[in-house]
Amino acid sequence: MMSTTKDIIVLTGAGQIGMAIARRMAYGKRILVADWKLENAQAVVKTLNEAGFDAVAFKVDISSKESILELIEAASKEGEIAMLINAAGLSPSQSTKEHILEVDLYGTSVLLEEFGKVIKKGGSGVTISSQSGHRMPALTPQEDRLLALTPADELLELEMLKPENIKDTLHAYQMAKRCNAKRVMAEAVKWGERGARINSISPGIIVTPLALDEFNGPRGDFYKNMFAKSPAGRPGIADEVANVAELLMSEKGAFITGADFLIDGGATASFFYGPLQPENN
Repeated sequence: MMSTTKDIIVLTGAGQIGMAIARRMAYGKRILVADWKLENAQAVVKTLNEAGFDAVAFKVDISSKESILELIEAASKEGEIAMLINAAGLSPSQSTKEHILEVDLYGTSVLLEEFGKVIKKGGSGVTISSQSGHRMPALTPQEDRLLALTPADELLELEMLKPENIKDTLHAYQMAKRCNAKRVMAEAVKWGERGARINSISPGIIVTPLALDEFNGPRGDFYKNMFAKSPAGRPGIADEVANVAELLMSEKGAFITGADFLIDGGATASFFYGPLQPENN
């Protein structure tokens, strides 16, 4: 008799980008939608299930290793974990620098480390980073190595990540996103030992409810200037990020692992070499 157990996709972060990716990858699989706010996870689950998917909600705090291990245990009871979509995180305007490091840097590192121990052969993962990590000046090779290879539980003890060495929430966010890209490279080696792949995507400004609040808020002119002076001339949408994720997570991306994909309409290119250069604004 054939088994009816479905492969499992775990989505952490119940927002527009994560849901767009899940919709591409999840037919025939069961989706665990995990978020710090259970009501956010339940809202995404409702949307997915009403579109014919098989999704359940779960509460998770990715800044807690214990909470992540509970998520993995719950997922593993449902079936084999075939995919991880990590779209959880805080933006610079949402919290303190300490909390941003706990969630975006430490939490993502623990997710990649722990899911890498259970992901099935042929499985894949993506974590959503940010263009912001590409804006920061280069770190030394030694600093990059520390971000890549320090055991997750020891990361926040690094001298470079101590609160007194982090200027503000934007600096914390940029360090977290730089760390995400380095962790993906290091974890790709470990995931590869299981026959699985992990990559990151660094989106620019993507239209979401949160972003719309920013566009219409006090920093609205900053964003309008960024769009006007970037090659694409506009923000992106979640489905454009999902286009890249679909490639990375499917068999078409079988030779891609340990990589970071910048998808920002050219805003970073303009920041370094075009009209968005800081001295021009």
